[in-house]
Amino acid sequence: MTPKAFTATVSAITSAFGDPTRRAIYLHAREHTEGVTAAEVADKFDLHANVARHHLDKLAAGGYLEVTVERAKGAGVGRPSKHYRVSSTEPEFEFPVRTDDLVLTLLGKALAALPEETAHLIAEQVGNEYGQAMATGLTGHDAAVGHRSLRSAIQAVADALTAHGFAAHTDNKNDKLRIITSHCPFGDVAMEHPVICAVERGMVKGMLGAIYGDTQPETIGSLTSGDTLCITAV
Repeated sequence: MTPKAFTATVSAITSAFGDPTRRAIYLHAREHTEGVTAAEVADKFDLHANVARHHLDKLAAGGYLEVTVERAKGAGVGRPSKHYRVSSTEPEFEFPVRTDDLVLTLLGKALAALPEETAHLIAEQVGNEYGQAMATGLTGHDAAVGHRSLRSAIQAVADALTAHGFAAHTDNKNDKLRIITSHCPFGDVAMEHPVICAVERGMVKGMLGAIYGDTQPETIGSLTSGDTLCITAV
């Protein structure tokens, strides 16, 4: 593992489990295969419901919990609530994005054979569809779009990207919210075929579209262009 990949791994695990309360909540969720709600966790750990929800959403963003929207057993009418379940009883701490050099090289060469505009559109669309699939773990299948602020939605996207190997964080500069990534799991293949960077932008757009609403992310910095960081502004 390269130093940057190791740093990204540590960053992902620390983001999810660095807080002792969050670790305890995760262990509690493991013991309840039927799932837990923010209200139940708040009561169990003597937390405000919003704080409990923050911890659960952080674990969901990392892929350690899955979210469904349903009514509790025996409940009558009323609004369904989010239920958080562990994704696996024995989670593997590795990134869901597989950086198989052979497949990525094939993808890069295939895109390079296309007109540049078409190649970028295809790469971004692939990322968009993948981002929408990732967002299911953040919201649940039936959750309504638009309940988050843009800032909290971008933070959730950054957490999810970190869990997928991008070592991402957010900031706000010149009245623009930005997602900054210091490690790319696509590695040297992206350096050889920069069009692959459009996949990350598509992932951001797909996740934001699913959990917030339509946005137009733009890449304003990238490692492949010689910048020290990859920056996506929204």
